[in-house]
Amino acid sequence: MTTNSTLLEVSGLSMRFGGLLAVDGVSLSLQDKEVFAIIGPNGAGKTTVFNCISGFYQPTAGDISLQGASIARRPSHYVAQQGLVRTFQNIRLFKSLTVVENLLVAQHNQINNNLLSGLLKLPGFRRSEKQALERAAYWLDQLGLTALANREAGTLSYGLQRRVEIARCMITKPRLLLLDEPAAGLNPQEKQELQQLINRLRRDHGVAVLLIEHDMSLIMGISDRILVMEHGKPIVTGTPNVVRNDERVIKAYLGEE
Repeated sequence: MTTNSTLLEVSGLSMRFGGLLAVDGVSLSLQDKEVFAIIGPNGAGKTTVFNCISGFYQPTAGDISLQGASIARRPSHYVAQQGLVRTFQNIRLFKSLTVVENLLVAQHNQINNNLLSGLLKLPGFRRSEKQALERAAYWLDQLGLTALANREAGTLSYGLQRRVEIARCMITKPRLLLLDEPAAGLNPQEKQELQQLINRLRRDHGVAVLLIEHDMSLIMGISDRILVMEHGKPIVTGTPNVVRNDERVIKAYLGEE
């Protein structure tokens, strides 16, 4: 792991839905270029933590800072503009659009969208449009999707749709990528390719990754550190080796006699 500064800091995060305390006092820190996983049984509060970090929920208590600036209780579009983007457990592509169109839509904030400029096809508009197409072509190539650029996203296999979703995130130039169960529905070969892809994004593009995942072989093979949760609370944070041998983790997953 190559790190040099704290990228994300979560302190005392809690989330209450009426009388239900779904997340209770979760803290974590993520370093530049680190792969950090959150694991735990179903209902442990993992996705709620993700939704708070990415701005989809406003936490009841606690703070979240990205590169030293608080993003707690900020809307999701603001959080994305600061360089934190995410995928979802259920793929959310524009399935009737082509693969390349999905990547162009993701760049709407970067394209010159001045109405007059667009109507008159002024040089600034044409230049930004050309740059958007070049960025899309680059990420299609990076994720092995070039041959599928003009296919409707909804016609692709589940594994390929996952790749399109990750490409759509990466085209926005994030510092931190949140992946919500990226291996769900993938076959063993696709899981191996996903692990290689995450390693490559970290190594070649300097992105840190925070992920939720149930596939323990993937988690243990790719993570620098792991946070284990149960019933909304953190149990332990540590390296894969520490987590693998922690009695509290074993009890959470396997139970006690």
